[in-house]
Amino acid sequence: MSDSTASQTVGPYFKIGLSPLYCRELVVDATPGQRVTIQGHVLDGEGNPVPDAVLETWQADAEGNFSSITGVEQPEPGSAFSGFGRIPTDENGVFRFNTIKPGSVPGLDGSPQAPHILVSIFMRGLLTRLVTRIYFEGDALNESDLVLKAVEKERRCTLIAIPVAGKEGVMEWNIILQGQNETVFFDF
Repeated sequence: MSDSTASQTVGPYFKIGLSPLYCRELVVDATPGQRVTIQGHVLDGEGNPVPDAVLETWQADAEGNFSSITGVEQPEPGSAFSGFGRIPTDENGVFRFNTIKPGSVPGLDGSPQAPHILVSIFMRGLLTRLVTRIYFEGDALNESDLVLKAVEKERRCTLIAIPVAGKEGVMEWNIILQGQNETVFFDF
């Protein structure tokens, strides 16, 4: 008869195992589409920054197509857009990455989804990743997106990146792990 063992978390080994795979620049000069920088903070339930989180992003290209590229390396000029990013937070819980606004992709029922970026969050103390989405303020498809409509109206704002005043193409989106204004996380 064997004894049970304790659960293990997903960290704090990011510096050792993941830092060579970080990818904050998802675009190169040849990548078609509207350039956008997403920046924000990862905050715990008390509003303290989380300095050791890692975000993994996955998105369609500007035409709404997902890449078949499975590697995590930055694409070379003229190559396909991979749509994948791995972004760490700094000591202040800040993250930032450069990409393009994705095109619309069809939902399970075939209706168009609003442009969005899929995000997984990993950090010390989590037994499993957190999964959420980034939508873009003002996009006409936000009103009809089935996933966004499934979220309580007063909580949808936690999924929407908003333009930063005076900074062309820069959008802010914060991740709040629990408490008031907690980001909406999805079960999968």
